[in-house]
This record gives sequence, structure tokens and C-alpha cells, in this order.
Amino acid sequence: MNEGQCRRSDSEKDIEDELRTVCWYHYDLSRHAAEALLLSNGRDGSYLLRNSQEGPAFFALSVRAKDSVKHFHVIRKGNRYCFGFNEFPSLREFINHFANQPLLGSETGTLIVLKFPYPHTVEEPSIYESVRVHTAMKTGRTESDLVPDAPSLGTKEGYLVKQGGIIKNWKTRWFTLNRNELKYYKDKMFDEPIRTLDLTACSAVQFDYSQERVNCFCLVFPERTFYLCAKTGVEADEWIKILRWKLSQIKKGR
Repeated sequence: MNEGQCRRSDSEKDIEDELRTVCWYHYDLSRHAAEALLLSNGRDGSYLLRNSQEGPAFFALSVRAKDSVKHFHVIRKGNRYCFGFNEFPSLREFINHFANQPLLGSETGTLIVLKFPYPHTVEEPSIYESVRVHTAMKTGRTESDLVPDAPSLGTKEGYLVKQGGIIKNWKTRWFTLNRNELKYYKDKMFDEPIRTLDLTACSAVQFDYSQERVNCFCLVFPERTFYLCAKTGVEADEWIKILRWKLSQIKKGR
């Protein structure tokens, strides 16, 4: 290893050590685990910083927004941190930005106030159940017979315009995607959905050009095809991608 390589590795170690002083930096937390954590134990405005799979200079800010978790890029360029439209000359200034509870707006129009940094270390109760029954229900199985199973996460929410089933008019509805359920509400502030669509019964998601509207796509179910339109083509593409990914996970039995 030459001197330049030593300097680079020392510098990277210094940056890593500095990052680990941030109590809401979750070093190796995956997207899947971040969503599970924030959905189960967070609240609106909870957020955390984690590494991104895109490379050592990329991070993800995962944010809880109602019933979904949104992920935003944070990019490190030397000692500088780029987030949204802002570039911060140091990690300290980047962190201080969050102390002022910034308002974050996504492409879907959702506005989130970043209020609650989710700490890496959370106090846990030291209470454990005592085992009273412990017996195998089957025999002869080995480790290869263990099949880990959990629903795929991947959440999204936003306004879409939906075509009515009987009267073919179009109405704006608030949609939330969580696990294998796509729910739509009369508006964002309503707690009870108008309907819940079970994606395990959906056979296809695709762009639709049969309507007199742009940015439309459809979900095909045995009893009905649902026609939806997004505000922009980018947003429609995002919905289609995550819904198709959900269907692929369902087909894999996940």
C-alpha cells in the first residue's frame, strides 16, 4: 500500500468515526429494516440516517410520513454533504440543519417536518419470558428446510386521480401502499379508507393510454381494472415500479 492509499484510508476512517458520533446514524441498517423500525416504533417526522447501497459516499435519510417511509439521498463530497438543494461544508453544519426542524417536500407533494431523530441505541426492557413448553412439531428436518418469511415492505403514499367503477368520473384520492395493501381515502386527513386493495389478487400493473388523461396506469384484478392517474409522468413511473416490485415479491412467496 502506498502513502496516498494510507492517507485516503485514514481520512475515510476519520469520516466514519465522526459519523458515528451522530446518535441517529444507523450505520449498516438496511432499507427493509429502516422501514420496519420507523413504521413500528416511529411517528410522523421521525427520521434516521443510514448507509446506501450505491457506494461509500452515498447515504439515505429515511423519514416516517404517516403510514409510509420515504427515502432521500444524502451525498458526501469530500467533507461536504449535499442534501436536497443545500450543500453543507461540514458534517456539523449538516447536523445543525436538522436541529432547526427542516420542512421537507417530496416529488409527490408530501410535506414532512423532520422533528424526531430516531436514535441508534434505544433503551430496551430487560424482561424475558420463561420457557414452559419446548418440543419439536416435526422430525428429520435440517437447516436447509428453514425458510425465512416476512412480507416485503416498500411503502409509498400520495394523491392520485381515480376513475369511478360505475360512474366513470374522476376523483382525487389519497393512496397509501403498505406491505401488500393499497388503500385509498377520501382525503389525506381521513383515518378510514374507502377501500383496501389486496395486491396478492392483482395480476398486472401497467401504463394505460386508453384514457383521455396523461400519466395514467392501471391495476388489473379479477373483478375489476382500476384506472389511476398521477400528477406527473415521474410520479406515475414511481408508482408502477414499486407496485410491480410488490407483485414480483408476492410471486416469489415473500
